[in-house]
Amino acid sequence: MTTLDETARAIVADGKKGILAADETPPTIAKRFVMYGIESTADTRRAYREMLFSTPGISQFIGGVILQDETIRQNASSGTPLVELVEKQGMIPGIKVDGGAKPLAGLPREVVTEGLDGLRERLTTYRQIGARFAKWRAVIRIGQGLPTVACVNANAAALARYAALCQEQDLVPIVEPEVLMDGPHPIERCEQVTDWVLQAVFDELYTQRVRLEAMLLKPGMVMSGSTCPRQATVPEVAEATVRTLARHVPAAVPAIVFLSGGQDHLDATEHLNAINQLGARKPWILSFSFGRGLQDEAMAAWRERSENVATAQRAFYHRAECDTAAVGGHYARALEGEPAPI
Repeated sequence: MTTLDETARAIVADGKKGILAADETPPTIAKRFVMYGIESTADTRRAYREMLFSTPGISQFIGGVILQDETIRQNASSGTPLVELVEKQGMIPGIKVDGGAKPLAGLPREVVTEGLDGLRERLTTYRQIGARFAKWRAVIRIGQGLPTVACVNANAAALARYAALCQEQDLVPIVEPEVLMDGPHPIERCEQVTDWVLQAVFDELYTQRVRLEAMLLKPGMVMSGSTCPRQATVPEVAEATVRTLARHVPAAVPAIVFLSGGQDHLDATEHLNAINQLGARKPWILSFSFGRGLQDEAMAAWRERSENVATAQRAFYHRAECDTAAVGGHYARALEGEPAPI
C-alpha cells in the first residue's frame, strides 16, 4: 500500500500540480467538437488528445491525466501508445472505469453509476496497459424532493466498492461524488446536500476498508445552482466549500482535486484560488481535476487544423499555469491575457 500512497501524492506533487480530465466518452466529446465544426472520429479524438498530451512543458502543472477506454488503447501519430506519451511527458496516466449514470430503478428522476460487473478484470487489464490510477463518477441531482436517501446510499456504496477494487488491483482510486450545479437552488441547499453526500461516501469507504491515504477525492465546489437568481460570491463559495470539507473529509486523505462542474474556466480558477487563500485549517492539498475548465480555450483554438496546434498548446499551457497558481493561492486576473510562447 505504500506505493499507492506515494502515487496518490505524486499525482498532485505536494500541491504543485493538478489533473487533466481527458476522459470524455466519444458521445460527450462529439457534443463539444460540433461547436467548433470538428467531426468526431476516432482519429480526430486521438489527434486532439495527442495535441494536449504533447504540449511542451505541461508536466510542470499537470501531474496526472485521466484517459478513456478508447484513448488508453490508441497510438500517437508517431506510433507511440498515448499512455506512453503521457508517461514520457512526466505525467501519470489514469483511466475512467465507470459505466456511466443510469436511471435508478424505482426512482426515475435519479441515477446511479453502473460498471461494477467485471470491474476487477477490467482494472487488471488497465493496470497492465499502464494506468496507475482510476476514476469513478457518481451524479447527485438537487431538486424538489431530490436527492433521496436511496440515491445517495446507492451511489456511495458503488463508489466505495469501486475504490476497494482499485486498491486491490494496485490502482489509486479517485472518488468523485458530483453534486450537480444544475437548478435554481441557493448555495445553502448545495452545502446541505454536499454535507450529506460526503458523509455517506466516507461512511461507506470506512465500511469497505478503503485506505484513505491511497485515494483522492474529486468533489464539486459548494455553489449556487446555475439558474439561482442570486449567485454566491467568490468568497462565499470558498468559505462554504472549505467548511463542508472540514466537516466530513478526514485529514488522512492526501488531496482533494476539484472538478470544474460546468463552470466557466475563469470562474473555476478564481474559486480554486479563493479556496486556497482562506486562512481556515486545510489538512489536505486542494488542487484541480478539470476537464472543460482546462480544455475549452485549447479546443476553440485547435479546430482540427495542424497550423493551429501551437496556438492551442499555448492556450492549454496558459490555463494549466493559471490553475496551478490558484493551487498556491497566487492567481490574479492580471495573469490572463495573450498566452506567451512555450
